[in-house]
Amino acid sequence: MTNDLKESFSADSPPAPAALAAKVRTLAPSMTRSMQRVAEAVAGDPAGCAALTVTGLAELTGTSEATVVRTARLLGYPGYRDLRLALAGLAAHQQSGRAPSVTADIAVDDPIADVVAKLAYDEQQTLADTAAGLDTVQLGAAVSAAASARRIDIYGVGASSLVGQDLAQKLARIGLIAHSHTDPHLAVTNAVQLRSGDVAIAITHSGSTVDVIEPLRVAFDHGATTIAITGRPDGPVTQYADHVLTTSTARETELRPAAMSSRTSQLLVVDCLFVGVAQRTYETAAPALAASYEALAHRHTPRPR
Repeated sequence: MTNDLKESFSADSPPAPAALAAKVRTLAPSMTRSMQRVAEAVAGDPAGCAALTVTGLAELTGTSEATVVRTARLLGYPGYRDLRLALAGLAAHQQSGRAPSVTADIAVDDPIADVVAKLAYDEQQTLADTAAGLDTVQLGAAVSAAASARRIDIYGVGASSLVGQDLAQKLARIGLIAHSHTDPHLAVTNAVQLRSGDVAIAITHSGSTVDVIEPLRVAFDHGATTIAITGRPDGPVTQYADHVLTTSTARETELRPAAMSSRTSQLLVVDCLFVGVAQRTYETAAPALAASYEALAHRHTPRPR
């Protein structure tokens, strides 16, 4: 997706107030430090910031009016006025009793019950943020492309490769030709064979993993429809993506690396993609699923003693 397209889409469809906090958490790591100060201020005190003019918010955050406006646009709003309206809506939403809380980081001496509670909260927040920030127009376009694809290639490394394998096996069970490539050399050599009517999917939280970007670029150059699933909608991978599906992630800590929460959000996105494809291809998908269940049924039957 080009920068022009992304700016156009953002201007036409600013995020709902409830999605603002999720948008800040997703985009903050890729912002400049001055823009981060603005983003953190509006997410931390939406009611207070909603009462400020652009000059007032710039003074509060020690930035400039231009930085405030750029931050608003990066968050998906045409201008600061639109951001203020969203902040007022978010403040009202929080005052209604659903104000988000932030749990403490996991400590090395935390009881296991606290670890469970903190991880459960963080993963729930990650899923909620991802759902709030997921562009359903882009998702629908990705579903349409995958549902009619002659072949689907999926690229990912590390934790993202596990998500890619999960998607590939799901698509295969409904009768689609889908392959997950974890070897970067094989990924590129397979991407060379793609053409119009095929789909290539890159999964990379950072948006800058070379071993994932390279095969997507090759697929893009050969005419395949390309999809990026990433936590960085402004990352390099989106240069070669026709459709971008954005994920969210919890804050990274010593005992909870980013790969944990990014995997959770990626799994949600690929599940949405898979279910959408299964809906579009239901006449063939349903019998294929039934046949796969039947083929494996005997493996789930307890053996007689």
